[in-house]
This record gives sequence, structure tokens and C-alpha cells, in this order.
Amino acid sequence: MGKLLHGYILRNGLFANVFLPNRLVELYCKCGHIGTARHLFNKMPHRNIYSWHAMLDGYCKSSQLNDALELFEEMPERNTVSWNTLITALVKSGLEQKALDVYCMMKLEAFMPTHFTLASVLSACGGLTDIESGRECHGLLIKTGLDKNLYVSNALLSMYAKCKCIGEAIQAFEDLPEPNEISFTAMMGGLAESDRVEQAFGMFRSMHRAGIRIDSISLSSVLNVCARGGNGELNSANQTYCVSGNIHGQQIHSLTVKLGLEGDLHLSNSLIDMYAKNGDMEIAEMIFANLPNFNVVSWNIMIGGYGQKGLIEKAIECMQRMLTQGFEPDEVTYINMLAASVKSGNIEIGRLSSWNAMLSGYSQRGNHKEAIMLFRKMQYCGVKPDKTTLAIILSSCAGMGLLDGGKQVHAASFRATFHADIYVASGLIGMYSKCNKMEISQHIFDRMTTKDIVCWNSLIAGFSANSLDKEAFTLFKNMLKEGMVPSQFSHATVLSSCAKLSSLSQGRQVHAQIEKDGYKNDLFVGSALIDMYSKCGNVDAARQFFETMPCKNTVTWNEMIHGYAQNGCGGDAVALFEEMIRLGEKPDDITFVTVLTACSHSGLVDAGIKIFNSMKCEYGIDPVVDHYTCIIDALGRAGRFREAEGLLNTMPCKDDPIIWEVLLSSCRVHANVSLARRAADELFRLDPENSAPYVLLANIYSSLGRWEEANDVRAMMDNKQVTKNPGYSWIEHKNGMQAFKVDDHIRTVVEEFDAGETSCFIG
Repeated sequence: MGKLLHGYILRNGLFANVFLPNRLVELYCKCGHIGTARHLFNKMPHRNIYSWHAMLDGYCKSSQLNDALELFEEMPERNTVSWNTLITALVKSGLEQKALDVYCMMKLEAFMPTHFTLASVLSACGGLTDIESGRECHGLLIKTGLDKNLYVSNALLSMYAKCKCIGEAIQAFEDLPEPNEISFTAMMGGLAESDRVEQAFGMFRSMHRAGIRIDSISLSSVLNVCARGGNGELNSANQTYCVSGNIHGQQIHSLTVKLGLEGDLHLSNSLIDMYAKNGDMEIAEMIFANLPNFNVVSWNIMIGGYGQKGLIEKAIECMQRMLTQGFEPDEVTYINMLAASVKSGNIEIGRLSSWNAMLSGYSQRGNHKEAIMLFRKMQYCGVKPDKTTLAIILSSCAGMGLLDGGKQVHAASFRATFHADIYVASGLIGMYSKCNKMEISQHIFDRMTTKDIVCWNSLIAGFSANSLDKEAFTLFKNMLKEGMVPSQFSHATVLSSCAKLSSLSQGRQVHAQIEKDGYKNDLFVGSALIDMYSKCGNVDAARQFFETMPCKNTVTWNEMIHGYAQNGCGGDAVALFEEMIRLGEKPDDITFVTVLTACSHSGLVDAGIKIFNSMKCEYGIDPVVDHYTCIIDALGRAGRFREAEGLLNTMPCKDDPIIWEVLLSSCRVHANVSLARRAADELFRLDPENSAPYVLLANIYSSLGRWEEANDVRAMMDNKQVTKNPGYSWIEHKNGMQAFKVDDHIRTVVEEFDAGETSCFIG
């Protein structure tokens, strides 16, 4: 709609009216199209200060602060709003010192700060614990009469609390005519940080009696007060406090339930933390077990709680459960594990946890070689690996495809009797699967006495990744027979196998299971369903499911656009892309690949060029080789070789063989011999073992009756010992699936598969 209005303004000559372009700049900024907004801003024939503010605000709200600072320097005139916009954005982005520098410039240029300015500056002072600058601001507040403004006074109170000047914070609080929930929460936090725990509790009671609204933030703050000083032990030095903290915490817990806020994850984590730090791990475990969802913080609190009580076995078990459920440990996890080992007196476990922390850090970031080198160093230092160590290294071996290294880890797991551990076994299955050794993965899986969903998922994913899609589907059915409840990953993986088999009947069975298991609204599973229906040729079913999804992300939109593209529905793909933009969804580089593919396959050349040109100027996405390939393909299919050559000569990725192969295919259709020869020569240089350019070029010569040149190409192919892989077809029928391959002697080779309903596909 905004673009329609933009077009109307241009057509009717209204662009010279500065008011309307200003509104358009604001509109594009609010919709996240900052590049378009800047392009429009640059084209404006007239600008006023509101034009500059609209663009500055857009940069600030999209966190493009370098651009914001450059624009600020270019402004021909500034007012207080200009300064406030920039200072506030810098503070929100954690650039407190830069914010103070800009504030100093503002004063040097004789601009009078407003309450917005001073609130942001006080927040910056608190973040930097710069008490001197904070007191200077306080003096200016009194001088300008803004000390009675509640918004600024709360910022002043928070600044003193963060700087641990609790006396001045209390005075600032007492000077407030009508404190609100922000005032009380800031004061409670300041008192707790200064170990004035009873005063902090008193502040919460006063807040409650005054009828101030209690929310999850204020409850989390007071729970932090309850947890202050607790260390999990009720010895003579701290027994009184811990009992008192627990009693107060239980009261807050009751209030949380009464207010219906127990579903708030941040507040639930605060409750677990309070009980854990006061040594009551039984209630902490109960709350944790009843959480509808977790995050890494939840697991870290539990591990830390066990560690404070010296329960190292419980801490290790909790970390293993965390890993099994797909959560990646962070630095806090390993610090808590190290603290737990020290508390238990088991220094070796602490030493091992440190090594595991470093190994996991490398592995999670994809630095598998570094992880393996560190593992070797760990062994040289005499540190014995545990189950976690072996699982991490198996992941790195899988990532690098190191079969020999994985076998060595497998042998080490046998010697340490860890091979039967579920977590290690899942790692072994994953490693052998990545190294194309599915028979070993299957053997490990079959020998396991107990299996969890991660083990099943590892083997299903292995079958799918190795194109053993029939086996993946069979294993999925066996998993259901065993009473195992599939996860999102299980469903998405088996749907991928159904898509590769082009088996609509099996895909529908999985869809029914997804409905039964309650995953139909899951974005990950939903995207896989759209992909399955599209690849099975039922794009209408894909669109129908797409429309029923309550939430969509960029991946979902990409899958549906791609579904149209691969089914030859280019017009529908472009229309869906335009709808995606209209609804404010931000496209990524994959979005452009899918829609440009659709344009190419459907002959929508001009639409494709328009979308391609919009990538950089409107969305800030630099085209890469895949995007250039799509446009070259579109131009080639349409016979627009002059434009294709012009793009080839200017694009940055001339040495990509796919682009030249696409162009060569188009030359065959349009019998463009000269360009075909150029494309083939490039392919002979870039990909000499690929048979496609030889075959295509020979076919072009043959189709034109230039037999001698065709024979020369075939001779060149024989001399270089380049061979062409035979094509194949397959048919799906009620008794199974059969693939037919034809070699050079017209001898049929049959490969049998198992599948469902009758249909025929050409591969």
C-alpha cells in the first residue's frame, strides 16, 4: 500500500511538496526498508529539519548507528530533538561513553537539555558507574526545575543505585511526590546490592500497601533480594538469613501464583534461583520440572544450585539432560560445573570441566580442527576424557568427516565403558552417518539397550542424509511402534525423505501424525510440510497448509515461494513475494534465489530483473553467484544474450562453472554457437572432468549439421577420459518403486525400491 501511495505521489507531481516525502521516509523506516528510505531522502528536491529527523530516527531505531552519526554530522541545522534522538539510541545500544561525548557536544553548542536528554544521560552514567557526571546532571536537574519530573527522577534514583551511592538513592526516592513501580523496583535493587535486605523487603511491602501495580519485573527484583547472600548451606553464620529469605521467597511465590504469572519464564527462573541459593533444591526441582519451556539460563541455575550444595553427580546428570534435550552449554554452564567440582572437593572433575568448556566452545563455533588438536593436548596433559568430552569430539569428527579419528574415539569409549551411554552412542551414530557408514550406525543403534528420542533422530537423520529415504521412513514407523513420541526434528527429517522419494502417500501419513502430535503450528515442521507437498507436485496442498499457519517466518515464506518456482508457477511465486513484502516480512538472500528461480523458469524476465535490481538498493542485500545464475538463466532462456553477456562481463563471480553451464544450455536452445563455444571453453578450464559441456556443445553442432565439429568435441572428451553418467527414470506403484537406467548399449538395469501409490517421474 505504501508503494502504491508513493507511485501516486510521483505520478501526480506531488513529490515537490516536502510534507508528503517526509511521511514516505517515515513509512519506509517504520517498515524496515531503510535503504529505500535513504534512496528517497537523497532524491528529495527540498528537505527541512523534519526530513532529517525522519531519516535519523530510522537509522537509530534500526541500530545503524554509524550511519546515524554520519547523517547527524551532515545535518545543516539541529535542534534538541536531533540531539535527544542520537543520545537515546547510543545509550540503548550500550555505547554509554559515546552518548556522554555527544551530550558534551550538545552543551558546547549551547542547546538546553530536556527531561528526555537528562534521563538518557543519567542512564549512561549509571551504566558507566560515573558518579561525578551523574552528580553534575543532578545539579542541572535542580537548576532547570526538572528534579520533580517522575521520568527523570526515576533515572536519577537508578543512577545512584547502580553507582552504589545508596544514601543519595534513598534521598532521591524520598523526594519523589508519587513514586511508581519503576521507582520501587529500582530502589529494591539498589538496597539489595548494598546488602540492606530487610529494607528492600520493607520497600516491597510499602509498594504493595500503596496499591502500586505488581508485575513480573518487580517480583523478579524482590526474588533477587530473597536470594541475596544465600549459598546453599545453612551453617551458623547464615542460617538466620537463609530461613528468612526462604520464608519471604515463599510469600512471593504465592503472590506469583495468585497473580497468574507463573508462566513467565524470566520470573520462573528467578523463583528457581531463589530456592537454589537458599539451599532448597527440592522445591527448585519441582518448579523446574513443571516449566512449560526452558532456556539455557534455567539449566544453568539448576547446575549452579546443585554445585552450591556439593552435589557434583546431580550437576553432571543435569548437564547431560541439558545436552540430550538439545541445549548448548555456554560459559556460565562450565563455570558452574567448575564451581560444583571445587565445592565437592573433586578437583579432577573441575579440571576436566575446564577442558570440556574449551572443547565445546571450539566445536559449537565450527572450529573442529582446533577442537581435535586441543583434545590431543588434553591427553598429553594426562586428563582422562569423560562422556561429555567424547561426545564433543565425536561431533567435531563428524563435522570434518574424519572416519579414522571417529573410530579412535569409538575405541576409547569402549575402553572407558562409555560406549553404552545414550549421549555417546548418539554421537557415534551421528559420526558414522556423516562418514557414510550407515551399516555401523545401524549396528550401534541395534545394540543399545535403551534409546531416547535423540538416538532415534540421529539414525533417521543419518539415513536421510545418505539418501536411504525408504529406510528413514521405515525407522520412523518403528519408532512410533515402540511408543516413542516424535520431536519436531523427527517429523521434519522424515518429511524430507518423503519429499526426496516424491511419495505423497507417505508424506500424508506423516502429516496426519504431526496433527496427532500437536506440531502443526511449529514453524520448523510447517516449513518441512510445505517443502514435502511442493516436491511431490501438490503445490495447492502446500499453499492450503501455508494459509492455515498462524505464524510465519522468512523460512516459511521462502519454502512456499520455492514450491511455486519448482512447479512452474512463476506468476504465483512473484505474487507471493510481493505479498510477503507488503505484510512487512523482511526477505533474505534465499528469498531472492527462490523468486528469481521462479521468474527464470516461467519466462518472467523483466519481473526478475526488477527484483534483482531491488536487492541492493531497497533491501541492502549484495547479489551473490546464485542470484547472478538465476538472472543469466532467465536472460538466456529468453534469448536475450546481449544483456546476458553484459552482465557476465561486469559481475564479480565470473569463475563459477554453474553460470557458464546455464548459459551453455540456453545457447543450445537458441543455437547461439559463438557464445556456446565461449561458455564451453570456460567450463573446460573451470571444470574439466564435467561431461555436460562436451555433450551440450556436441549436440549444438549436431543440431546444426556441423558433424565434423561435433566429432571433434566427442574426440576431445574421449582423449580426456571424461565419461557421461547415464540418466534414469523411476516408477512408483502399489508393489514398490523401480528405477530404470539405460547405458550406451541400450541395456536396461533395474533397481527395486519400496514405496506406495502409482505415479511416474523422470530423473
